[in-house]
Amino acid sequence: MFCDKAISATIAVHFAQLKHDALPDATRHATRRALLDAIGVTLGATGLGEDAAPYRRHALAVPGPSRLIGFGGSSTPALAALANGALAHQLDFGDTFDAGPAHPNAALVPALLALADARPELTFGEFLVAMAAGSDLACRLSIAAPRPYEDGGWYPPPLVNLIATAAACARFVGLNADGIRHAMGLALLQGGFPSEIKYDATSPIRGVREGLVARAAVEAALLAEAGATAFAEPLEGRAGFFAIYGGGAPRDALLDGLGATFLGDQVSFKPWPACRGTHPYIEAALVLRERVDPARVVRIEAETGPIQEMLIRPQPAKAEPTRAIEAKFSIPYTVAEALIDGAVTLDSFTAERIADPATRALAHKVVEQRNPAWGRSEAASGSLTVTFDDGTTLTRRVMQAAGHPDRPMDDAALIAKFVDCAAHAAQAIDAVSARAQAERILTLSTDVPAHQIVDLPACTDNF
Repeated sequence: MFCDKAISATIAVHFAQLKHDALPDATRHATRRALLDAIGVTLGATGLGEDAAPYRRHALAVPGPSRLIGFGGSSTPALAALANGALAHQLDFGDTFDAGPAHPNAALVPALLALADARPELTFGEFLVAMAAGSDLACRLSIAAPRPYEDGGWYPPPLVNLIATAAACARFVGLNADGIRHAMGLALLQGGFPSEIKYDATSPIRGVREGLVARAAVEAALLAEAGATAFAEPLEGRAGFFAIYGGGAPRDALLDGLGATFLGDQVSFKPWPACRGTHPYIEAALVLRERVDPARVVRIEAETGPIQEMLIRPQPAKAEPTRAIEAKFSIPYTVAEALIDGAVTLDSFTAERIADPATRALAHKVVEQRNPAWGRSEAASGSLTVTFDDGTTLTRRVMQAAGHPDRPMDDAALIAKFVDCAAHAAQAIDAVSARAQAERILTLSTDVPAHQIVDLPACTDNF
């Protein structure tokens, strides 16, 4: 175990010295899987992610070498990271570290792809090293605070991604440990992700926030490369990351097993394009569906804890979402949709589908049943109890939603998800081509230039 004074330096040295050959085989494959998933959901968002358009327009105003995924045009690395990052979490379909919570690859992949375009000499092997280290650090940061970040009014997913993605970008462009440490500090200076992101149900920032993270991380790495310096102790300093956001010195989880265990291997991949907290309820509804006649339902009780509160309160508003982002964060809507349609897909969140009267009527019957024993560890847990007009009931409990490493999506399922997302892109990609792209990402040689990871058609409609 390292002393507190060595934390930032220890992490920076770890990033600087990590080599592809030192990564466990499981981590190499897990990182490719996460990359596949991240690119797929970003592609889907090019056709469905309306809130990302302003970020794309902003990026297109400045020419540069880095491509905008799914669209004709390019920009500077920082602005391409902004535009692509705004798409990466737009559908709320990317991976998640349930224990955190964190979405460790949502800003990381767009940032690294933007740098890869600008640095054709960088290889896919170097990309994988930076991604594995960055994903691991985001997960570690998400569980290392002595006090929940939310208790201080902060929203943890983009907050932890900011530091981790900056370190990964600095590693990718070849900075030494000092440069990586300063990149983390320069990123810290650009932070500020309040929990208002989740409290304002109508705000689009929930979907596009990772673009702001990706841009800041790229800027921090490039500034450090240019010689800019920040702090000696950006993480453990008396007014550093953990003091400001986490309420004190980090827990042992930050460094335990560093370099041997990569927590990015433990992300959950989403089977359904909605907030992870809705997934156990969607799964329960799909299991019960064959025995549920919506016309006979009197009440549906959703067992919840404090983590699920934002997904079911206020109940009347959650039962009548007006936009996709609201519906994706609604237990009542997603449960009703699962029971009526037998699936929750990208097409479940169109304006027409959200406004369906029968779905809304059933959603109004979904109410919370608070379990006082539940806390953070039940973030991906839930149950439904359906009461019928004759007083009979059905119950289904899901303590760990599908997609978790204990209940994983295999490679075939991830490829099928990629194909579905690609079909919803601004310029739809046929299933055969999309499958070939997916299989290429899972098998691409590490010697290939990293900018060749994405080989996708462009769309001529930039707006």
